[in-house]
Amino acid sequence: MRADSDIQHDAELEIRYDPAIESRDIGVSVRNRIVTLTGFVRSFTERHQAEQDVKRVAGVAAIANELQVRLPSADRRPDSELAQEAVLALVSQVPFLSGVTPIVHDGEVTLEGEVEWRFQKDRAEEVVRRLRGVRSVTNLIRVKPRLPPEGIKAQIERALVRDAEIDAASIVVETEGGKVILKGIVRTLSEKEEAERAAWQAPGVTAVDNRLLVGDPALLP
Repeated sequence: MRADSDIQHDAELEIRYDPAIESRDIGVSVRNRIVTLTGFVRSFTERHQAEQDVKRVAGVAAIANELQVRLPSADRRPDSELAQEAVLALVSQVPFLSGVTPIVHDGEVTLEGEVEWRFQKDRAEEVVRRLRGVRSVTNLIRVKPRLPPEGIKAQIERALVRDAEIDAASIVVETEGGKVILKGIVRTLSEKEEAERAAWQAPGVTAVDNRLLVGDPALLP
């Protein structure tokens, strides 16, 4: 079990040496392995990137991202203009997407609608997050697969083995119809998130219950 001070030190280094982030206005504190990010950044992309950096740090159990987005005046845009660009970006950059509506208020974007694949939901959020002038993204897109949940367990297990970022031997996959349950121990929050992403990519998955713990896989019985 890593000390909070060690986690804080590594988290600060990850953020400080990320060229995509202006880190001087970001504060990092750690208590009981829970990392809290405070201060402000200049784009929603920076806010998200800071969180992703911390997820890679060993020993982090959870993250409270309290970073505020303060857009430079040159990046502030009318909601109507931002909404139109969001629609065009979604159509051009998300495969087979239809039925998703971006709702914009004061630079805050809410995505609503239904998709067949989890990767479409994730990709839609990623595309909108990168648009200039976005202050936040709330992803309310529902995933409703059309394919039957056949062989889900085997497909996910094979996907975990193929993924170089995951120690598949420390993860147990269980299924209940279209619901997937992940159990075991992984090394980082980033690995936990990657395992869940792999599970969502299997056809027929309707829900993922990610019970993976962050720790030392050597502790598994």
